[in-house]
Amino acid sequence: MITIPYLTAVSTYFSYGLLFAFGQLRDFFRRFIDWWLTSNLQGYAPICLGHEDFYIRRLYHRIQDCFERPISSAPDAWFDVVERYSNDNNKTLKRTTKTSRCLNLGSYNYLGFGSFDEYCTPRVIESLKKFSASTCSSRVDAGTTSVHAELEECVTRFVGKPAAVVFGMGYATNSAIIPVLIGKGGLIISDSLNHSSIVNGARGSGATIRVFQHNTPSHLERVLREQIAEGQPRTHRPWKKIIVVVEGIYSMEGEICHLPEVVAICKKYKAYVYLDEAHSIGAIGETGKGICELLGVDTADVDVMMGTFTKSFGSCGGYIAGSKELIQYLKHQCPAHLYATSIPTPSAQQIISAIKVILGEDGSNRGAQKLARIRENSNFFRAELQKMGFEVLGDNDSPVMPIMLYNPAKIPAFSRECLRQKVAVVVVGFPATPLLLARARICISASHSREDLIRALKVISKVGDLSGIKYFPAEPKKIEQSKNDIKLD
Repeated sequence: MITIPYLTAVSTYFSYGLLFAFGQLRDFFRRFIDWWLTSNLQGYAPICLGHEDFYIRRLYHRIQDCFERPISSAPDAWFDVVERYSNDNNKTLKRTTKTSRCLNLGSYNYLGFGSFDEYCTPRVIESLKKFSASTCSSRVDAGTTSVHAELEECVTRFVGKPAAVVFGMGYATNSAIIPVLIGKGGLIISDSLNHSSIVNGARGSGATIRVFQHNTPSHLERVLREQIAEGQPRTHRPWKKIIVVVEGIYSMEGEICHLPEVVAICKKYKAYVYLDEAHSIGAIGETGKGICELLGVDTADVDVMMGTFTKSFGSCGGYIAGSKELIQYLKHQCPAHLYATSIPTPSAQQIISAIKVILGEDGSNRGAQKLARIRENSNFFRAELQKMGFEVLGDNDSPVMPIMLYNPAKIPAFSRECLRQKVAVVVVGFPATPLLLARARICISASHSREDLIRALKVISKVGDLSGIKYFPAEPKKIEQSKNDIKLD
């Protein structure tokens, strides 16, 4: 768990308090102005009402330019960011025809398949010519092509499970699958920092939900033991089913799940394991097969394996892998399979080609080189940030590395100054994170060269000094020394 420095916590609360107070004051005077104005919706309740609307109007709009920045090129190591301007204090932003060439530290392009690839791209183009851009149908109607069948076989072989089914959207994979797997009378035990798609899927299932402390197996066991002893609410009958849901790499923390301990506990208490590998599949492990390969966990011990194709594979959609009985059941029951349009065929072909490159089936060793590079880049960048004095979350080998900002004023300061110096970063604040835990989330790619990373480190170090986010003392070693060491090697 993150320990916030006392003065940092106080100043952060004070900053949010000021924003809230001035926002309420502006709303108070706004009511007098609105009283004089006529409305065509008299008698209707406000369609946007509550704390969320207040947050958007009085806090988010102030820094809206730091989010949803449009790009006009492929999300490679460098990309073109479209410049915008506002004439109404950031309430609306208008695009210009100008672009800035920026170093990309925000995209999930972990293995570099998000841009042109000598093996993948020609095959995707051929697939587009043959099948067009969309199947215009669900999987059970006319939306299953030979490419979809090949993709499911590819995923099955890649993740090491007996069967798999693919979907057109990664978020919907979790939110639509979980309610099919469990319902009323069941128990979901979820990591406290699981992704929003898992949270919404669990809420939609009707099952009882309990949360355990983030990435803490000992607390998971305590919760399991207590819930099994108590049983269902009111009736105290035994649970019909228990599912423990964890992620391979937590997207906002960059931390790797303690999967071996989780699997051992679930075996002990006869609970199912649901593993979300959205950020880990393809990015970690000796051959890119995810957290099970990295930590030496048998995939047979993970009952439901979920993953997405939007990160390491440069495409879209998601998958569920498990036993043949489970996959057959999902194909008959899951609304995302029955009613949603199937994954576009060119996108499916992109995934197949990317998997073949990773496994070396394209006749080259580029896949192994990409995996080695993403590990080297991630560990180098994380180590250098820590040496500079930044508070960096996450574990080694993880390509996701959050830099803690805390104070709301530092969110736009860090983002805008980095962009001004041609480095594009993603900043994250409430409600995507807890109120006090705003951060900049860096995503490293195999397409980044060492020169790119050194340039980024120089800019981030300079901006970190300007915005005051180096919460630890820096080591005396400089980046230039690291660069010289690399040249000597």
